[in-house]
Amino acid sequence: MASNLDRYEEDFKRLKDLGFQLELRMQFDLFPEEMREQLNKQFKNEDGLDKFVKDLPSFHRDYQKWYSESLAIVRQLIPDRVNDFTALYEVPKGRKDIKFGNYVIHDYLQGLRVSDSWGEVKVDTTAALPQFRIQRNIFESSEQRFKSSLFEILSLVQADLLDDEIDAARVLLKNKFTRAAGAVAGVVLESHLKAVCGNHAIKIVKQNPTISVLNDLLKDNNIIDVSQWRFIQHLGDIRNLCDHKKAADPTSDQVQDLIDGVAKISKTVS
Repeated sequence: MASNLDRYEEDFKRLKDLGFQLELRMQFDLFPEEMREQLNKQFKNEDGLDKFVKDLPSFHRDYQKWYSESLAIVRQLIPDRVNDFTALYEVPKGRKDIKFGNYVIHDYLQGLRVSDSWGEVKVDTTAALPQFRIQRNIFESSEQRFKSSLFEILSLVQADLLDDEIDAARVLLKNKFTRAAGAVAGVVLESHLKAVCGNHAIKIVKQNPTISVLNDLLKDNNIIDVSQWRFIQHLGDIRNLCDHKKAADPTSDQVQDLIDGVAKISKTVS
């Protein structure tokens, strides 16, 4: 799961970078002198600028790949923007008159330009630049939705893992492995509190924070109230009974309370 999400994120970044480079290439193709003058100061000599321009992707060759892959992401993450995205590329149905407002990227790829009866240019390939910029912006606007989707997926995966661990603790308790059941439940509680701190961008200074430390951080940052803090503190005390062999043995009822409490916290504190 994690590797698939990482690959998805890498693909998104690759397409974002490619879109930026394609826009630069389009600008150089449309306005070569202006672009060279604008970027000249950023390079030590003409050779450096020449190499930079040469290394840019070809819009006519690489745009279709960018479009197809980006459309797939837009369709998945922000489906309500699909028509807006495709309309910037596809020739409008029933278009009778070509003008700046309805010139599309498909026209640009064909090098289309339109002149009036006197030979004056009405619209040319420069009309495609703002269209591609809008298309890029639509694609990049899916980034926030992408991050939200990752968060939702990771939260679901984490919740499933916690449920499995809590179920394992219940089985251990049922088979009279009281300390082991409490220890497993304690690990679940600690892992969940760490995740909650991460969700709220709370910095954890200690390398191996205890339940008590994590609990205090959440209270101090107003993520939990005093009653929740006290409840988690109580669960932490039971967990300590299970972990310290020299202490009195925890009772089955205490460990049952710990397991049920951890299950409750995992569902109510996020």
